[in-house]
This record gives sequence, structure tokens and C-alpha cells, in this order.
Amino acid sequence: MSFLRVPYLNGLSQHTPLREISTVLDNAPRQQLAYAPWAEYPYHPSVQFSMAHGNDAVFIKYFVKEKTVRAVNNTLNSPVYKDSCVEFFIGFDEEPAYYNFEFNCIGAHLIGYGENNQDRTFLPPDVSQQIKYKAVLTNDHNQETIGWELTLMIPVAAFHFHNIQTLKGKNCVANFYKCGDELPEPHFVTWSNIQWPQPNFHLREFFGTLEFE
Repeated sequence: MSFLRVPYLNGLSQHTPLREISTVLDNAPRQQLAYAPWAEYPYHPSVQFSMAHGNDAVFIKYFVKEKTVRAVNNTLNSPVYKDSCVEFFIGFDEEPAYYNFEFNCIGAHLIGYGENNQDRTFLPPDVSQQIKYKAVLTNDHNQETIGWELTLMIPVAAFHFHNIQTLKGKNCVANFYKCGDELPEPHFVTWSNIQWPQPNFHLREFFGTLEFE
């Protein structure tokens, strides 16, 4: 299973401007989404992310290069996984339930909570809308790939079904994904490997570990 120690950044909070968070994450160590677990979906775009946390929020920045970019869904809890999409799933303690945070390349998001891929409860809209994002189509494209980046500020209030004030010192299980169900080359790539016959990101037993400083 994959492991990541998430650095604590004193002075950064949910009120820190996203441009500042983005710059900090540019200079942080990056993790690779190294696995394309399903042979019938061999396409493997280049995906990295960096991550940190502050007193009251988690900060993630995705760096993506892929052949095609799709951004059709633009409303809250629309099926963003059909677009160029990055995802962050996280579970606390030994509970079977976990949160799924899914974002397309323009920042539209779908967020749920539950024990499997069928029984998901959406976060209340006023909670989901506290999440901030900065989406950028970079100019590093060439004839083969298009680059885009997504910076996220997820306040601890987004863990709506828990009473969490800070993530300091917490150990969690998590996985990070890139997909694009309706792109010309559908793909499913992961940070922590999944050993399952068909694509399924909702398998908590294959989540890696996050250790929050």
C-alpha cells in the first residue's frame, strides 16, 4: 500500500489566497499516480499531486498531462467523472465509510460519503461550496498532450459527518485517482494500487495511508 506523510504548514488556512497555496504546492514534493490497474484500459496520462495541510484545511494540487481534455459538467454533484477528472477518497479510523471528492478540470465537483459505491450521501450544498479551487490550462501542451493543473482547498468542515477541528496527528486511509469515463480513451489510474477484476475506485481495502504531521 502507498504511504504519504502530509506536511503541516503553519500559517496556511482556508482563508489563505489560492494563488499562495498553489505556489507553495508547486514547491512541495510530488506523488505519482503510478498504477493503471486494468489491462483493458491501458492509457496512462501523466498525473502527479502535492499535498499539505494547515490548521483547518487540506491543500492538494494536481498536475495533469493527457491527450484530450473534456469539461462538460459544470454544476454541483454532476457526473464529473465522465470528464477529465481527478479524485481524492479518504476514510477515518476503522470506519467502513469514506468521503469521495471528485473534480473535473474546471473545478466542478461531486462529493459523497458512504460505505460503498452504491450508498453515497451527498454533502449539503452549503458545505460543498466552502471548497475553493483554482483551475489552470497550462501552456505546456504539445502535439501529444495538454497540461492542466487544479489547486484545491478542502476545509475540515467538508468532513461533514465527523466532528474534526484539525487533521494534526491523524492517520487516515486514502487514495488518489485520475479518470475520464467519456474521453476518447477512457482511463483509470491510481496512487495506491487496486487488485480487482474491473475498474472500481470504491474499494477501501486498497486505500493507502496518510499520516498528517
